[in-house]
Amino acid sequence: MNMELPGPPRGDGRLRRLGLFLVTGLLVLLVALLWYRLGTRLETPPPDPTPMSAAEQKEYRALQQRAESLEAQIKAFRPTGTYLVIDTGRNLLSLYKNNTKALEAVCSTGSGRALSDPVGHRLWVFDTPRGEFTIRNKYPNPVWIKPDWAFLEEGEPIPRNLAARLAPEELGAYAMDLGDGYLIHGTLYERALGLSITHGCVRLGDRDLESVYRTVRVGTPVYIF
Repeated sequence: MNMELPGPPRGDGRLRRLGLFLVTGLLVLLVALLWYRLGTRLETPPPDPTPMSAAEQKEYRALQQRAESLEAQIKAFRPTGTYLVIDTGRNLLSLYKNNTKALEAVCSTGSGRALSDPVGHRLWVFDTPRGEFTIRNKYPNPVWIKPDWAFLEEGEPIPRNLAARLAPEELGAYAMDLGDGYLIHGTLYERALGLSITHGCVRLGDRDLESVYRTVRVGTPVYIF
């Protein structure tokens, strides 16, 4: 709080000024304590009432128009309807409906490990792809057809017949196809959710998987980062 003393100090002016400052300081401290005890916040000071010059007003209007234009552009890029957002860094899947988060689920995503086939000279990197995708198809009771790398990883010979590749329980009760062999599906190991341990697919727990499966449709956008 700023106070002006009327007129120049006389005689013991220094003592008077010191006394006024002490009293002012005590008053400010008392007011602050009262506000604190009442559980309220001190109001922010009012805006500067000094009018802007014509040049400043023009610049202000230009900045305001620019801000409104940028906000409109951001809104145009914002997805609408139902969509999924998958954060591979935090292993979180979010389901949005009309720009409102309807579900946030812990998931598992790609480990980033590499596996090579010394005989066939092949290399696999188990990453979850980033970018914009769509739900291409939905499968109840999916059956996983194990690829070659699944056997190489376990040190097992690669089978020649299809029956040896079928794993009907590995993917859980539902699967949603993102294309190129990547799925959103269930898991037998819910305790491992939240870890980056998959071969590129996105794993969900049973309850969250069912909620997502029943909400999304073929064509629903999926954003992975």
